[in-house]
Amino acid sequence: MSQKSAVAQVLQEIGLFLELRGENPFKSRAYYQGARIVEHLGEAELLELVKEDRLKDLPGIGAALSEKIKELVLTGTLKYYEELKAGVPPGLLELLKIPGLGPRKIKVLYDSLGITTPAELEYACRENRLLMLKGFGARTQENILKGIEHLRRYQGQFFLGEARRLARDLLAKLEAFPALDQASLAGSIRRCKEIVKDIDLVASSGEPGALTRYFATLPQVSEVIALGETKATVRLEQGINADLRVVQTDQFPYALHHFTGSKEHHTALRHRARARGLKINEYGVFRGEERLLCRDEAELYRTLDLAYIPPELRENCGEIEAAEKDALPSLVEEKEIQGIFHVHTRYSDGTNTLEEVILYCRQAGYAYVGISDHSQSAFYAGGLKEADLERQLAEVRALQAKYPEIKIFCGVESDIRPDGSLDYADSVLRQLDFVIASVHSGLNMSAAKMTARLVKALIHPLVTMLGHPSGRLLLGREGYPLDLEQVLQAARQHNVIIELNASPARLDLDWRYLKQARDLGLLISINPDAHRLEEIGDTALGVAMARKGWLEKKDVFNTRSCREVEAYFKGRKSL
Repeated sequence: MSQKSAVAQVLQEIGLFLELRGENPFKSRAYYQGARIVEHLGEAELLELVKEDRLKDLPGIGAALSEKIKELVLTGTLKYYEELKAGVPPGLLELLKIPGLGPRKIKVLYDSLGITTPAELEYACRENRLLMLKGFGARTQENILKGIEHLRRYQGQFFLGEARRLARDLLAKLEAFPALDQASLAGSIRRCKEIVKDIDLVASSGEPGALTRYFATLPQVSEVIALGETKATVRLEQGINADLRVVQTDQFPYALHHFTGSKEHHTALRHRARARGLKINEYGVFRGEERLLCRDEAELYRTLDLAYIPPELRENCGEIEAAEKDALPSLVEEKEIQGIFHVHTRYSDGTNTLEEVILYCRQAGYAYVGISDHSQSAFYAGGLKEADLERQLAEVRALQAKYPEIKIFCGVESDIRPDGSLDYADSVLRQLDFVIASVHSGLNMSAAKMTARLVKALIHPLVTMLGHPSGRLLLGREGYPLDLEQVLQAARQHNVIIELNASPARLDLDWRYLKQARDLGLLISINPDAHRLEEIGDTALGVAMARKGWLEKKDVFNTRSCREVEAYFKGRKSL
């Protein structure tokens, strides 16, 4: 970047910082104008004007602005700029990259909702929080979501849910190819990593070149990056790359295993193979020059004296040792989920009516659904006052009589206040079937204070579940500082269920800690945190994370029957 462009950029950012701070708009305009003037100067001309102190002679540049440009040109820094920059959360500039979102709207979002990153903004849009802000509406919210999707195309990272949907569409197209033998997803999508960078597919065909050419011409493809007889790399319209590897039919199990990964899992397997006089790679398992026949991945693992290891577990996190002892878990399956909790309605920030949610869940085959709108502290999400909660309880009773074939549990997602207390009196909470306690504000506490805050909430006898325990937003923010082990121990001591929040932006509790929670004997509830009907389907993502976290059916609360859940809730209330 040239010096004049760098100076112009600093002046432009100063104008933005001033707008974000709510300063007099004339000050911002002065810096914007100064940036345009500088950009139109020649390099030598700018330096000459600075040295001769003639910048202030230019129309639109006053004495104060002239001094700042001079400082910037001669020293390479500007104290005023650095001071302004230090006072503005860095993520706010990222928000400016979203099409249609300017400084004034960003200031409202920051002042009202504390939003500092695109991921936080996306989550707020998904929860309909912008609808309650002055100057925003449904169309604005929709346009912001489209803008975020546009921005993400160039970040190179994608939520598992989005990537898996695109990958499955590609796979379905591949399966329509007449000369296809087999095809499968591979890579991080098959292993169910929560964030993925690309799509990997493996196929076998007697016409590999024809298949790669067919793949490169699919309607989803926006650019062909590489095209060969056995491999094609393309970029989809959504900005994610997709790789297709085509092998011979007898090579398929080895290639599928190899391109599924992970690197760490394969490294450990290669060491194991060498200890047995074998070699393993994408073309097979070899003893010398002889390739051992493996008709599928299960036989491949058997050649290494291991039980079959599901793709979700292939991260070198103890799965090989467990497979050697035939001690791998029988992973929970989506069909074992009997019902769901953590669903929002129009009573707070959901899109759908209570009855629409009930009908949708009944149609989906669930035996029960747990409604949990936001509590009154969540004013930004239309949290329910006590009178609203009573009105909702009455409607639940009426709908339960109307739809007896599905059980409706009435709960609440209660904010955990900074001191660890809940925001309803116990007399109100006792009327509910369950209570999800969650942190939504005051995220910048120290680890000690946040841990104490959560532990105090878990001690409350009417708390049933801890919602999104770490508070993380994928691609947006890390979880709040926390001694998670202490929190999990408190949950075990007080029989509180841990939520696995299945929202694609959360997937919290992280799968890396689910095994630890399971080993402590904690129950996990896979909850969609749905704010619209289609998000109820995110439960499937939660199941994928549960599998990755080594969970079995017995570890997951909502694999229980309706009768068992009712008994559990009644037992909790009697404590």
